[in-house]
Amino acid sequence: MIKKLSIAAILATAFASGYVSAAEKTIKIDGSSTVYPITEAMAEEFQKATKTRVTVGESGTGAGFKKFCRGETDISDASRPIAQKEIDACKEAGIQFIELPIAFDALTVVVNSKNDWVKSLSVDDLKNIWKPGSGVKNWKQVNAAYPDKKLPLFGPGTASGTFDYFTEAVNGKSKSSRTDFTPSEDDNVLVQGVVGNEGALSYFGYAYYEENKDKLRAIPISAKAVAPAVMPSPETVKDGTYVPLSRPLFIYVNATAAAFKPEVKAFVNFYLENAPKLVAEVKYVPLPDDDYAAVKEHFKAMKPGTGFGGKNEVGIKVKDLINRIK
Repeated sequence: MIKKLSIAAILATAFASGYVSAAEKTIKIDGSSTVYPITEAMAEEFQKATKTRVTVGESGTGAGFKKFCRGETDISDASRPIAQKEIDACKEAGIQFIELPIAFDALTVVVNSKNDWVKSLSVDDLKNIWKPGSGVKNWKQVNAAYPDKKLPLFGPGTASGTFDYFTEAVNGKSKSSRTDFTPSEDDNVLVQGVVGNEGALSYFGYAYYEENKDKLRAIPISAKAVAPAVMPSPETVKDGTYVPLSRPLFIYVNATAAAFKPEVKAFVNFYLENAPKLVAEVKYVPLPDDDYAAVKEHFKAMKPGTGFGGKNEVGIKVKDLINRIK
């Protein structure tokens, strides 16, 4: 997928020369299904270049952090910041971590391709649908002009970082949501749920919409009822108009593994060096070049900790985030 990579060539030479041995070296990664396509593609290219084995799971952000904070993985993919209870679990286990933003995503609200009645939705509409205790089960309850059709809901599971971010952005509190929807940690299951139900609605990462846009329809979102509705796209994420459903994506690196396992350090450097191209290839939004430069310097300095203080935060800039970590 990636051609003529100088880092790949250097690493391949190092392994071939015997300076670095690939024998029995494995990098273990798990976590977010949203970040999975980026990390999986990166792992494939790194393995080709170095012959190091890289395993990548997609158990969800929450489940991934549980494994990470037990010391079972070297890197955790995350579609939200690490939570306070996860920080505490890592601290108790003696695990320090390095927080690295690697891309932007646009949480995409989708309906069945046969749904021709919804032209846009406001954040207030989404809150009405998804808030705890919501009784909305029919499109006519969303808007009197909509048809009398059932509204089946499909959404990320409660261990998902996408679930956490969406509920924070829409309902004002992480994990605050109605419970009578069909959940799954696998975004492909959510896609199929909407494809198979004419009145269905769901939300997930932009890349999964791009892969299935011939079967689904993305809905423009307005931050307020009177604000213009905006479609999710790399352009609207970059120019800041797709709010509040734009978000950063992360990898969390075990600081000890980065310091004492050369293959982990090499993989993270490989990841950051090639993120601008590969992130775009898998249909997410690369960070600006100066943000990637700041993230590289942050990893080089091996500064452990988080810039979020255990809480999710909508709309933070990458450089501001990094500068918080002292």
